[in-house]
Amino acid sequence: MYTFIIPPGYQPKIDVIQTEKAIKDLRKHFENELAKALHLSRISAPLFVYPETGLNDDLNGTERPVSFGIKEQDNRKAEIVHSLAKWKRYALQKYGFACGEGVYTNMNAIRREEETDNIHSIYVDQWDWEKVIDKNERTLSTLEATVDAIYGAVRATEAFVCGQYPQIKRQLPETIRFVKSQELEDEYPALTPGEREYEAAKKYGAVFVAGIGGALKSGKAHDGRAADYDDWALNGDIIVYYGQLDMAVELSSMGIRVDAESLERQLRIKEQQDKLSFPYHKAVMNQELPLTIGGGIGQSRLCMVLLGKAHIGEVQVSLWPREVELQCQKNGIHLL
Repeated sequence: MYTFIIPPGYQPKIDVIQTEKAIKDLRKHFENELAKALHLSRISAPLFVYPETGLNDDLNGTERPVSFGIKEQDNRKAEIVHSLAKWKRYALQKYGFACGEGVYTNMNAIRREEETDNIHSIYVDQWDWEKVIDKNERTLSTLEATVDAIYGAVRATEAFVCGQYPQIKRQLPETIRFVKSQELEDEYPALTPGEREYEAAKKYGAVFVAGIGGALKSGKAHDGRAADYDDWALNGDIIVYYGQLDMAVELSSMGIRVDAESLERQLRIKEQQDKLSFPYHKAVMNQELPLTIGGGIGQSRLCMVLLGKAHIGEVQVSLWPREVELQCQKNGIHLL
């Protein structure tokens, strides 16, 4: 069921042509800020991978990727990526990046099972990034310093947008608040994880919810995470409060990646030890890949929030239920 919010009296702050220009300028500005903040170089990335490599991101572990047969390869199966969480570690090794250096790329994906609404689409566009770290940097302090740097790039981009379009006002707080998922469960035991995120985001304006994937004291995880890319003790989401829709909006999912010990432990918890036969998982277990920190930052999400839009379809082209298209037409929401 599509959950569709129409803000009362919604009026876009900039028209469609201005929006298209703003999207281009915003993305360019943020890319530059992100690369500077984290010492990243831009690289090209795949749209599809072979499933037997184990490189595709399983997201929550249940979503089916879009797949197709390649005619000239005897109909060999390929899958559209869900993200590039694993592939980037191979790229860092292949291209010879040193500790403290990293990469970013444009990632485009189709998530066929996404439940769409104002901020979700079956088309996903992200800045996927990854950076080499040392063993002694696999800590919460490294994670928090990286979050601060990314949030600083977001704030700098917000200032740029507001300078270009004075009718758009700044809304993000100066700093981001760090909170562990267990702390949220302790504070709001009767609420769902999504409701807890909303309360925290509305209270602080911007939060990083740390520790996602592993079971909390209640026996339930704050949210699902695949077992084979983030270390569940060293990951989290950047979430901001978006007043236009009165909701918490996740801008980024990120974390310090699994090493051999955390990969084996998390696969055992998920009862997915069979994945240890995949080339990627073998490479992690044999310590053949660099230790890294990385994540994805939603391009359309960031554009939507910083441009004050009511629907993600105002900043990207996708497919929506017909009734939603009609409601948007009636309420001044211009879907691209």
